[in-house]
Amino acid sequence: MTMRRNMTRRSDHRGRVAATTGAILVVLTCAAAAPAVEDAVYRVPDQALVDIIDTPKTPRLNIGPTREWGVLISRPGYPSIAELAEPELKLAGLRIKPDSFSPSRVWPNNRLEFVRIDDLESRPVTGLPDSPRITNVRWAPGGARVAFTNTTARGVELWVADVQTGRARPLTGPIVSLTAGEAPAWLDDGETLICCLVSADRSDAAALEAPRVPAGPIIQENIGTKTPARTYQDLLKNPHDEVLFELYLTSQLALVELDGTVTAVGPPAITWDFDPSPDGRYILVQSLHRPYSYTVPSHRFPLLIEVWDLEGEVVHTVADHPLREQIPIARGSAQTGPRSVVWRADAPATLCWAEALDGGDAGAEAAERDRLFLLPAPFDGEPTAWMTFELRYDGVYWGHDGLAIAGEWWWDDRRIRTWKIQPGAPEIPPELLMDYSWEDKYNDPGAPVTVRNEYGRSVLLTADDANTIFLIGDGASPEGNRPFLDAFDTYHKETNRLFRSEAPYYERPVLVMNKEARRIITRRESVDEIPNYFMRDLVDGTLRQLTFFPHPTPQLKGIQKELIRYKREDGLDLTATLYTPAGYDPEADGPLPMLMWAYPREFKSADAAGQVDDSPYRFDWVGWWSPVLWLTQGYAALDGPTMPIIGEGDAEPNDSYVEQLVSSAAAAVDEVVGRGVADRHRIAIGGHSYGAFMAANLLAHSDFFAAGLARTGAYNRTLTPFGFQSEDRSLWEAPEVYFEMSPFMHADKIEEPILLVHGAEDSNPGTFPMQSERFYSALKGHGATVRLVMLPYESHSYRARESLLHLLWETQQWLDEYVKNAPEPGSTGMTE
Repeated sequence: MTMRRNMTRRSDHRGRVAATTGAILVVLTCAAAAPAVEDAVYRVPDQALVDIIDTPKTPRLNIGPTREWGVLISRPGYPSIAELAEPELKLAGLRIKPDSFSPSRVWPNNRLEFVRIDDLESRPVTGLPDSPRITNVRWAPGGARVAFTNTTARGVELWVADVQTGRARPLTGPIVSLTAGEAPAWLDDGETLICCLVSADRSDAAALEAPRVPAGPIIQENIGTKTPARTYQDLLKNPHDEVLFELYLTSQLALVELDGTVTAVGPPAITWDFDPSPDGRYILVQSLHRPYSYTVPSHRFPLLIEVWDLEGEVVHTVADHPLREQIPIARGSAQTGPRSVVWRADAPATLCWAEALDGGDAGAEAAERDRLFLLPAPFDGEPTAWMTFELRYDGVYWGHDGLAIAGEWWWDDRRIRTWKIQPGAPEIPPELLMDYSWEDKYNDPGAPVTVRNEYGRSVLLTADDANTIFLIGDGASPEGNRPFLDAFDTYHKETNRLFRSEAPYYERPVLVMNKEARRIITRRESVDEIPNYFMRDLVDGTLRQLTFFPHPTPQLKGIQKELIRYKREDGLDLTATLYTPAGYDPEADGPLPMLMWAYPREFKSADAAGQVDDSPYRFDWVGWWSPVLWLTQGYAALDGPTMPIIGEGDAEPNDSYVEQLVSSAAAAVDEVVGRGVADRHRIAIGGHSYGAFMAANLLAHSDFFAAGLARTGAYNRTLTPFGFQSEDRSLWEAPEVYFEMSPFMHADKIEEPILLVHGAEDSNPGTFPMQSERFYSALKGHGATVRLVMLPYESHSYRARESLLHLLWETQQWLDEYVKNAPEPGSTGMTE
């Protein structure tokens, strides 16, 4: 069903066309009139918007394993476009800085400060180099020090900082490899680290260029085997890419002592993952090998899983998986053979893994899906078949021999079940603890609280003879989210609520200080109070502030925020967060132009879709992504109006995507107009990624909005033929759904002005930059008012300061011209 309302279009739009050269900016525009040339430079928006972008970033607190000390980790502002323009390799789904053998898309930290929890004594970490680029901060077992990496122009160094002195020092030169993303890890002694070192000759790597004349064609072949794959970015493309992949991913595993001694462990390999055993005697090593693939990323390449001793000798081979191109696309599908291989966190050296019993195909009928296995050191016996799951295995929270919590899930009915199991007695049947839908936020029991054990591993925090665990959850409710801390007796299946957030604050427990749960550390905030950490005594009710972070955007203090509720045409309950400027009164001031920013979600249950999953008391972090920014420019904002797409029973949500989307948007527009806050003819719709897809669809299938903002979206679903978002069916199984949902196929219906923005180096599966480029061409071909902005070097999200300011400038110009200053219906839009 299509719902359209009559709106008068502006006919006097004067088109603008811009083009750029080099790596500065690519801007494409179109109009009915001849294009005018703009300066090919980054633009800057209103100063109020610049000030928000340049707001200093708030530190985060990482509390140590003994809970005596924490480390405040600070990061600098947004990087420059020059930093993003540095050389980058795109190999098999990875993005690498070749000069430093590290990931290229990270946001490093630049300052560390130790803070004692009891008296708030502060010890800034000294000895750091100028302008450090700190990542991978890791507490040692025992909490005496932290390790971290520092990226320089010559490579990545491994550093350590001592809590007692606050002094930091390097343990290695720029020889650490982070290309696979694996951070250095502590052994149980708290004095030895394990990490990957660069094994390639840097001069050879720098000189390795692609041949100008190919040796032959690039050939791929498939002989009768079904190998469906979702749409991935940055895949290997040719034999030269394979050579580069091996050169930059091959590393040498090594032990590093606190005195700087480095000892190689085993031969160089494409180390994909490593994890020392809790007792520090073994290393679980996962490495990639040939043959590689041009259709799936590196995490699907052949994978060898072994256990090494500290001398690098292989003591046990867990599995050697072939190339994993054949995993079905149905959600819940998995590889065959051992997967999710981990150490049992509460034992010295015991392996645990799952194996599929249904061939790994979630689309196949099966009474049993997975089985869990245990194998203790010295790994020379047969693994113990521990537990069989009817659904797909979802991991284990370890506690002790008599208690672990295992989870399973299933996509089709959004089901989660958790079980109490006894690792020390695998012959004892599991006990069902919880069975619920993850869509049902009101009945979400929360996640178990963990604590560091003597090995430095996270295990369940238990009390009452180790039968009671603790759970922290969001506490969704009809009045909004109210985070909680519960004690759950796993023996009697009884829950005791220890804490629940109270209005007008949003207060979430983050750490339980002891097994009696008398004291907890919370993160407390309100509409006008930035989140800070507090120590709360649950016995005497006292509250002590631990951090004192300042308000990052004082210019937005006093804004009015309201969680509003309204109904869709079919009676479904919907919610949104309404923002208006400080002191605004709709009766006295009249309706405002509005930006509505949304992201649709799929549900299998209408009851769950109507639940409230937000809080009116949360502090709003306002950055380039937030519609609240535009309150500084005289707009109202409606953030997160729920756009549920429901498919109950055998129906799939997307079978009626357009109808439900338009109905939800109509309800939101009617609500804000009925409140006198928004002018029906001056509302813009916007979104990012799947929200951009939504915005384009609403412009194609309704007349509710004066203009649209679509950032980094996908618009033609035939370019993602093996599924997208929550759609499991392929294009050939549901062609009418793919066609109807694609705004590209309805480009001729879009009459409202739309601003398309896309990162030119988008790495997100499915949202190739060409999605926006081709959508722009389709709209232009039908005479639409459209502007396409391609941001150089930006990925799915945007990072460079110049990019962000230009994005806001483009948005400001678009909103002011087509929303704030839109003519009244029936007018010509001309003034005398």
